[in-house]
Amino acid sequence: MDTRKTSLVDRAKERFSVQDYYGAIHLLKELVDTGNAFADAFHLLGLSYYLAGRSGKALEALDKAIELNPRYVEAHVNRGIVLNDLGRTDEAAVAFASARATSGDSRMGIPAHSAAKLANLHAELGEAYVDSGALPQAIEQYKVALDLGPEFHDLRYRLGRLLLDSGRSLEAREAFEKVVEARSGFADGRAALGLACYLSGDAASAREVWGALTQENPDDARAKAYLAMLERTSPV
Repeated sequence: MDTRKTSLVDRAKERFSVQDYYGAIHLLKELVDTGNAFADAFHLLGLSYYLAGRSGKALEALDKAIELNPRYVEAHVNRGIVLNDLGRTDEAAVAFASARATSGDSRMGIPAHSAAKLANLHAELGEAYVDSGALPQAIEQYKVALDLGPEFHDLRYRLGRLLLDSGRSLEAREAFEKVVEARSGFADGRAALGLACYLSGDAASAREVWGALTQENPDDARAKAYLAMLERTSPV
């Protein structure tokens, strides 16, 4: 949930709200192509494709949203609508059944679909606290959000960044470990995990995390910079 990502999603929502579906698709594709998009972005991309008359691409995006968040009720429902539109009625029935089963679950005694909305509201409140400079209160709001939506790893990543900013590197490391466990291909999460390891005094783990990133992507300038910093600060 860095500033650029938030800006792209917000602009896409604006385009969607005025029925400029191709404009929304363009913005969301820019985000998706970074490899850092989460379920909400793929869900909105799927809706945009569907309303633009591209059901096949819509299904691909909705499949990805559900892969990232299997409990995403709206994504299951909209996937069923798209499948039905494609004439795949048996698969559509399965999708609608999955939506009903998921919506019957609860978090903290709250129906899952309502819990998800509340989680996002707590995250928004957390950002309001960030804007006012109240990081401890912001962190608490993100923790409540994750109690309501433990599979919302974009919120967990944001929590980790706030914990780092607050000097709570061990807690940040725990948050990033969960993010990376869920999304091993999320480069930002892995880079942040390395930073949390380093700041918590575990240089060996930081080197391992950043080294793996540079092996997979030799052009990852951030990981290379972190490794260079590590070499400069390591005792001879």
